Amino acid sequence: MTAAPRRMPTESRWQRWWSLLRWWVRGITGADAYDNHVEWCRRTGHEPMSEKDFWRDHCDRQDRNPQARCC
Repeated sequence: MTAAPRRMPTESRWQRWWSLLRWWVRGITGADAYDNHVEWCRRTGHEPMSEKDFWRDHCDRQDRNPQARCC
């Protein structure tokens, strides 16, 4: 078995870093909720809502069931 390369090209390393940072921020802020919904629908065979309907439902659900959150 060959060893993994010790150094990645600088561009690839920054692209990977940026991708991970973007993934982390979207997860923390909840911006990935629609992507998660679409993925769940794909796995379970359900028809996904449009993005506009999803966010409307998401906000309505939060207003009906308030939970501890910062905003």
